[in-house]
Amino acid sequence: MGDKRQPKSGGKGGGKGSDKEKAKARAKAGAKPGKKDEADRTIGKSEYYERLAPLELELNDLARWLQHTGRRLAVVVEGRDTAGKGGVISAIVDTLNPRQCHVVALPKPSDREKSEWYFQRYVGHLPAAGEITLFDRSWYNRAGVERVMNFCTETETASFLKQAPTFEKMLVDDGILLFKYWLTVDQAQQEERFAERLADPLKRWKLSPIDVQARQKYAEYGQARDVMLKATHTRHAPWTLVDFNDQRRGRLTLIRHLLDHIPDRKVPEAKIEFPPLAHAPLVEEFRGPLEPIKSM
Repeated sequence: MGDKRQPKSGGKGGGKGSDKEKAKARAKAGAKPGKKDEADRTIGKSEYYERLAPLELELNDLARWLQHTGRRLAVVVEGRDTAGKGGVISAIVDTLNPRQCHVVALPKPSDREKSEWYFQRYVGHLPAAGEITLFDRSWYNRAGVERVMNFCTETETASFLKQAPTFEKMLVDDGILLFKYWLTVDQAQQEERFAERLADPLKRWKLSPIDVQARQKYAEYGQARDVMLKATHTRHAPWTLVDFNDQRRGRLTLIRHLLDHIPDRKVPEAKIEFPPLAHAPLVEEFRGPLEPIKSM
């Protein structure tokens, strides 16, 4: 599940090294890359935006379908630190109506919230008719960071793992479309991204003291994840794992999966009449005490 070391190249095992050698040999021979070679290739920025553009149109179709039908969509995005949760959520919401599409990224609970039923603080953020809610981390904090970093007891974790499938069954039975994604990333990639956050003043806010401590617990996070998946991967609310070692490819893969699993989302787009003005366009005039500040 991403925690095991890659096999060494050579021999009959045919590890990563041998795959690269085969790809190079095919390239020299003029052969087109196979599916595995394509999946291993890093996507450049221009190609990423070119492939993202049609997905954005489909996401807007989805948003119109939700408004038309009154359906509700909740998407849980979980994964290790630096996996790319915020990036894929930004890619989804970028062209959508912010009044319809909401992002939930809750801070640590207050003392009052700590005394509540664990799921209570999330219930108020669930989508209403026609809305999309994306959870940048979610109630699964309890099975991940809270458990690994000893912010909760084993009894509290066990209670959560028992209650989560029932809680989610209630959401699905009430008509919410619930999708749960876990973003995977190898530790070498994670370390590169941590270093990038440390070096970049515009990204440094993403690096917390907890993140620095968590670097030493990569294996423990993997073990906690596996226990969580075993307990909460259900028929009514299954998990989907997405490889985010290449974040651009991961975003495209996740969005494509989401769209493919919500069928019949095309509805007629309302036509808007846009007649010409009855006069020449006017220019802003300011007759009061204020005027725009000087442009840069």
